[in-house]
Amino acid sequence: MPIAPPRPKSFPLNALRAFEAAARLEGFAAAAEELGVSPGAISAHVKSLEEELGAPLFDRTARGVILTAVARRVLPELTQAFDALGHATQTLRDEAMPHVVHVVALPSVAQLWLSPRLPELRAAAPDIEISLTAMETPPNHKRAPYDLYLFYGDMPGEIVADDTIYPVCAPALAERLDTPEDLRKVPCISDTTWADDWRLWAESAFKGTEFAPRGPAFSLYSLAVQEAVNGAGVLMGHEALIAPYLRSGELTAPFDIRVQLNSKLKLWSPKPLRSNSPVGKVANWLREMA
Repeated sequence: MPIAPPRPKSFPLNALRAFEAAARLEGFAAAAEELGVSPGAISAHVKSLEEELGAPLFDRTARGVILTAVARRVLPELTQAFDALGHATQTLRDEAMPHVVHVVALPSVAQLWLSPRLPELRAAAPDIEISLTAMETPPNHKRAPYDLYLFYGDMPGEIVADDTIYPVCAPALAERLDTPEDLRKVPCISDTTWADDWRLWAESAFKGTEFAPRGPAFSLYSLAVQEAVNGAGVLMGHEALIAPYLRSGELTAPFDIRVQLNSKLKLWSPKPLRSNSPVGKVANWLREMA
């Protein structure tokens, strides 16, 4: 009768993934954000892994967690392994679904810049299926299953639009605004994603005079835009995102002062683009539309 000795028990993949993310990002909260779970889940995974190992992986301090010596030694190998797993998963998905292009974008870009362009793209390339995900920050491209990234900021990639800002509002409200000083008398809508917009524009518009906007704040820029259309106040408009509303007349710019920010809207792919591939065709189409 053949002997079947018990095999050493392997560690749960989710626990290893949680530990690797927490160790690489130096915190449970950052790991939770990357993996789309709660910090408590990360902590529980790490604790269970430590219990199985019989050794700590983090030293808990009042200022946070610090890697132990054994954790520092194994982290590079785990990171390399999960990067390789992410690459293999992406390749498998691409081979199985070559006609599907996965795009990830800032929520405001997804809703106001990309979504209105999708019907025309579907008409131009009916054989290509677009999958769109909205995220506040670009995900780790070595792990995330996305083909194209559309974000403002320091992300690498090709510039598809400058970031020029200026106040916009409904035409009826604009009739009450003759100079920037009149903004002190009306609600000024803020967006938490771009919390510095009003300050940056005011530095040019008020020339040393203090200006603190008063009005409602929104966590989604698309909601802020809709409220500006509804006449709720004056919004700091990002030109690439509010251009359709200006063309339709739903919004208007009451002042001529424009401020161009250093951030740009960029299109980027984590892999080389072939012009005849579905991803390459979508990228080329977005460049032309921009």
